[in-house]
Amino acid sequence: MGVLCLIVAGVLRASIPGPEFTLAWQHSVEKVLWEERYRVDGATLQLVEARVRGHGAGMEPPPQARRDGDAWVWSPDTLLPELVLARSTATPDYTLCAAGRCQALGAWTATPPDAGAVTLRTCGTAEQPSR
Repeated sequence: MGVLCLIVAGVLRASIPGPEFTLAWQHSVEKVLWEERYRVDGATLQLVEARVRGHGAGMEPPPQARRDGDAWVWSPDTLLPELVLARSTATPDYTLCAAGRCQALGAWTATPPDAGAVTLRTCGTAEQPSR
């Protein structure tokens, strides 16, 4: 099972065991919810599903997206070495769902939105789960 590390300003703030996590946020212009589901896969994060409840302002669903209830859903199947999330006090914080719970990114890292970007990546062997 992979472990997800949350890093702020080069400091490990949390490590979360589990094979998958979901990241959700509200688009700053369109004010619609965007969600992405990732799998911790070896040394990479695999984006396995994206869903958006609307479109516009640079968030158009791709041609392979299908309508599922009130959202457009697609499977990008993209591998990333890490994910860097810029945060701001001008928008609601990201919501991270992992290890059976959902909470604001700042609650996971114990940092306010103006503390800087949060880097999500798989943990190395020296980093141990703390949450």
